[in-house]
Amino acid sequence: MTLVRAAGLAAVLLLAACGRTPVLGPTAGGDARIELAQVPFYPQSAYQCGPAALATVLGPAGVVVDPEQLVSAVYLPEKKGSLQVELVAAARRYGRVPYPVNPDLTGLLDTLRAGHPVLVLQNLGIAHWPLWHFAVVIGFDARRDEFILRSGTTKREVTSARRFMDTWKLAGNWGLLVLPPGELPPAADRERYLRAVTDMEGVAPPQALREAFAAALARWPDDPWALVGLGNAHYGAGDARAAEAVFRDLLARDPTHLVARNNLAQLLGERGCRAAALELLDAGLAQLASAAREREQLAATRAEILAAATVPEPGDCPRVVAAGGIE
Repeated sequence: MTLVRAAGLAAVLLLAACGRTPVLGPTAGGDARIELAQVPFYPQSAYQCGPAALATVLGPAGVVVDPEQLVSAVYLPEKKGSLQVELVAAARRYGRVPYPVNPDLTGLLDTLRAGHPVLVLQNLGIAHWPLWHFAVVIGFDARRDEFILRSGTTKREVTSARRFMDTWKLAGNWGLLVLPPGELPPAADRERYLRAVTDMEGVAPPQALREAFAAALARWPDDPWALVGLGNAHYGAGDARAAEAVFRDLLARDPTHLVARNNLAQLLGERGCRAAALELLDAGLAQLASAAREREQLAATRAEILAAATVPEPGDCPRVVAAGGIE
C-alpha cells in the first residue's frame, strides 16, 4: 500500500509540473518566435561578462568594439566583475543612449520585437548567496516557452522562460537597451528617455546629444525639457546661433521659463549684445520673489555679463519687448 501511494504521489507531482502555465504564452503572441541572430557574440572569460555583454549590445547600436577595449572602463578587479553603473557610463561615452527597459516581461518582449537585444543582469545563485552574471537576451520562442541568450562562452544559450525570469527577478529585473542617438525606444517613456539623454551631457559627443534631443522633439514637439537639452547641445557643439534660436523659441512659448531666459541672456552676452542680455535678466529677476532660489543663477549670469569687457555691440542684437521677451 505504501509503495502504491508513493508512486501515485509521484505521478501527481509529475502531472503538476507538466501542467504548469507557460510563462510566455499569450503575452508573447502564442506561437511567436523571434531570434536576433545578427547580434554579435563575444565569448565571456572569467569575471568579464560585463565587457563582453556591453560589446554585444553596442554592436547593433553602431559601435563595433572588442570587449578587451572595455575592460579598463567597466571591469572592477576588486569585485571581480562589473557594476551596472559602469556599463551605463561606458555606453554614454560612446555616444549611445542607455535606456532602462520596463522591468517586466512585457517590456522585455516589446524591446525584442522592435529588433533590439537587451543587456540583463541575472542572479544565478540564490537571494542570500548571489552569483551575478550579465547576459544579452536575443530572442524567445513562445511555443517552447524559452528565451535565447548570448551568455558566457555559449553563443546560443536556450533556457526555459521560467528559469530565466527567476534569475532576472533575483537581480531586480534590471535590463538595458542601448540605442544609437536619434532612435527612440519602443513605447518610449518621455521622462525616462529625456533623463537618459540628459545624463549623457558632459560625457557623450555633442553631436550625439543633438541627435538624441532632436529625436525627442520629433516625438514630443512642445516639451520644454527637450528644447533646453537641444539648445545646450547646440552650444556644446559650438553652434551658438542655433542654441540662441532654440532658447528664443522656448522663451516665446513661455516667458516665465527662467532656464531659457538665463541661457539666452548668456548667449547674447557672449556675442556682445550686452544691453539685451541685461534687460532679459532684469525682467526675469522682476518675476521672482526675493527669496526664490532661481534668483541666484540669474544674478550670477548678470554679474558675469557686467564683468565682461565692453565691446561694440553687433548690429543684429535683438530688441527686448513687453513681458521681457525679445524680437
